[in-house]
Amino acid sequence: MTTNSTSSTKIEDNNKEFEFCRPELYINRELSLLAFHRRVLAQAKDEDMPLLECLRFLCIACTNLDEFFEVRVAGLKEQAAFGSVQAGADNLSPLEVLNHISIDAHEFIEEQYQLLNDKIFPALEQEGICFLKRDQWNQAQGKWVKDYFDNELLPILSPIGLDIAHPFPRILNKSLNFIVSLKGKDAFGRDSGMAVVQAPRSLPRIIPLPAELSEHPHDFIFLSSILHAYVEYLFPGMKVTGCYQFRVTRNSDLFVDEEEIDDLLRALEGELPGRRYGDTVRLEVPDNCPDKMINFLLKHFQLTKQDLYQVNGPVNLNRLLTLPDLVNRPDLKFPSFTPSLPTHLKRNLFTTIREGDILLHHPFQSFTPVVDFVRQAAADSQVLAIKQTLYRTGANSVLVDALVDAARSNKEVTVVVELRARFDEEANIELANRLQEAGAHVVYGVVGYKTHAKMIMVVRREGKKLQRYVHLGTGNYHDRTARIYTDYGLLTCNREIGEDVHKMFMQLTSLGRSTKLKKMLQSPFSLHTGLIERIERETEIARQGKPAYIIVKINALTECQIIRTLYKASMAGVKIDLIVRGICCLKPGIPGISENIHVRSVVGRFLEHTRTFYFLNEGKEEVFCASADWMTRNLLKRVEACYPIEDVAHKKRIIEQGLKLYLDDNTQAWILDSEGHYTRLKATTQPISAQQTLLQLLTV
Repeated sequence: MTTNSTSSTKIEDNNKEFEFCRPELYINRELSLLAFHRRVLAQAKDEDMPLLECLRFLCIACTNLDEFFEVRVAGLKEQAAFGSVQAGADNLSPLEVLNHISIDAHEFIEEQYQLLNDKIFPALEQEGICFLKRDQWNQAQGKWVKDYFDNELLPILSPIGLDIAHPFPRILNKSLNFIVSLKGKDAFGRDSGMAVVQAPRSLPRIIPLPAELSEHPHDFIFLSSILHAYVEYLFPGMKVTGCYQFRVTRNSDLFVDEEEIDDLLRALEGELPGRRYGDTVRLEVPDNCPDKMINFLLKHFQLTKQDLYQVNGPVNLNRLLTLPDLVNRPDLKFPSFTPSLPTHLKRNLFTTIREGDILLHHPFQSFTPVVDFVRQAAADSQVLAIKQTLYRTGANSVLVDALVDAARSNKEVTVVVELRARFDEEANIELANRLQEAGAHVVYGVVGYKTHAKMIMVVRREGKKLQRYVHLGTGNYHDRTARIYTDYGLLTCNREIGEDVHKMFMQLTSLGRSTKLKKMLQSPFSLHTGLIERIERETEIARQGKPAYIIVKINALTECQIIRTLYKASMAGVKIDLIVRGICCLKPGIPGISENIHVRSVVGRFLEHTRTFYFLNEGKEEVFCASADWMTRNLLKRVEACYPIEDVAHKKRIIEQGLKLYLDDNTQAWILDSEGHYTRLKATTQPISAQQTLLQLLTV
């Protein structure tokens, strides 16, 4: 009897697991990411958004889409080329996903240019910010433009006629180029009929006219307009019959076989130049480009019509991102703000940290204490060692300056530099070399696992003992992004946290088995299982008829086992609120499966970047902050740090300001439905913006 009961239970459990494998329960990862880019683009349409910020969001959406093609589409194309039919949880093959992407991306790009031409350009013109077309130049302006062409452009252009001796030039990823059709013979009797002109990368794409020649407060001319106007001067004695912009996007992912190399830094240095010339994945041309030219370019770049994007405007739209900095119109931008810096953080930080943990919420609170933490450690004679992870820091990092100073003052400085931080590889190689030259110990983490944890540990002699001071963050050690990303940072001298961070650094720099941490969770060892255990604990509490609640704020949710565990929790009655900025593969609101799960995405002035997890736990509330999103790569293929917030006041603050406030947001929140579609909330009562509220609460 017992055996039969056990067998039937196993069959029932297997049936439930089979139910959770149904593809209709999951949203495709790439299509979800593309949907996030559309939410960013929607910011540019917002009537309450300052005009130059609308333009900025339009450009950010363009930059996001570029990276999407460079990495995600490029990867899918590689899979399809190798004949891969392997599908994810949504059961879409790479080829099927590419077909969906092509449809969505073409609509996306058409929407971008329609927004630019119908809304943003006319609105800018009303504000006296004008882009003059060739037929709008008066005589004086035309003369100035011709002089600019002669003196700034012509000397550095290298037009290339296409023939046997002059093959099609290598085209840089995302560079501005022109395909030119010609009639007649050149000085050597050649008549290829076609040439390519590459726009100089050293020149700006938008050029301001001198004030004395401008008819408006701010007049600009596109570099492409100047080249179009005077392209004939590049081909004397020949007739230009057509000149059209084009831009190609290339595969920009780097591949380094870590099992076959003995020096990761040197291998990456060798791979970086090739990134500019990876396989092409997209061709952009103006919508008036003739079919003959288009077909010629498609054939050369080995692309299909599906990869072709015809646009009504400049093909390098993201270069308009420089405009807000060229125009002194603060009334057309977000109001400036000063992050707060509490008085007690302006003195010796080691004394302050001993008095109690410090919780910082960027960008509303200053990033300066994090910089001062390392600076004071570098200058403190009692500090013996500093250890830090670096993923993205920026080109001129004040934190790296402080680490260099510390190394030069003979402190033990160990820095774990993640060389494989996508698109920051070159900058990280440079800072790694700089740190080594100063005498710091530089390591590159663990082969096969990116080091994404954000940790600093300072070891200080205090009397007869050594004391560890620690900073843990949800975001990068980057002083510029700390002003535009929302992130949490914790400064503490808690003994057990310090021991955990010490163990993690030992794992990163030496060899040995993983050791159990006392308070923290880490990827790839305990974070995934720790999260599942806590979700299952809430599930069991709900089954007992008690209140059970989970709130999660992350950038992305893709890991299937986590999603299945959340579905089970929902079915047991656990209330689950997910604030997922970007990719979300879970479908909420499915009757009988996820009807207790609600998903929202908040997109606003600042990039939401905090990773925060809340579990009601029968009233013994648990709050964690982490460097990790709930993605397979973060939980199983990276080194990540997740740390508890135990101070009662800090815990309450995160729950109220970092979670519940975002659940109350009704102006910048998008709601995900059971079909996988997002709808923006519209305030029906008192408008609430989480970011604006935090600006009022926490900034000066």
